[in-house]
Amino acid sequence: MATFFEHFSPQEIARISATGRRVKLPEGWSPIWEDTPADKAYILLSGTVSVRRDGAEIAQLGPGDIVGEAAIVGKRLRNATIVALTPLDTIHLTDETLRELDAEWPAFHDALVEVAQSRLGTAG
Repeated sequence: MATFFEHFSPQEIARISATGRRVKLPEGWSPIWEDTPADKAYILLSGTVSVRRDGAEIAQLGPGDIVGEAAIVGKRLRNATIVALTPLDTIHLTDETLRELDAEWPAFHDALVEVAQSRLGTAG
């Protein structure tokens, strides 16, 4: 499965990076919790996270991946908890910033939809 960043050129990645805020998170930290409001997303620059639903790991994600986007786009509560397995270097995007990029930039929207659909296991 392609990472989120594989959809973009280096110039486009720079644009996304400039829109967000660089944030380093320690190993063991959970920046996103299941069943909480969707107020932020993170793009992973380095490190690995565990994606957990009801306490069970359902995936691991790494550099170039985005987490937290599906709940913002779908306007619903989080369906998983994210736990840092290593120290993380991330780009933090607020829900407002993510929605602005989604609305103004068709390629960003298409990449978000593709990633969200692939994780939900649905097509189209």
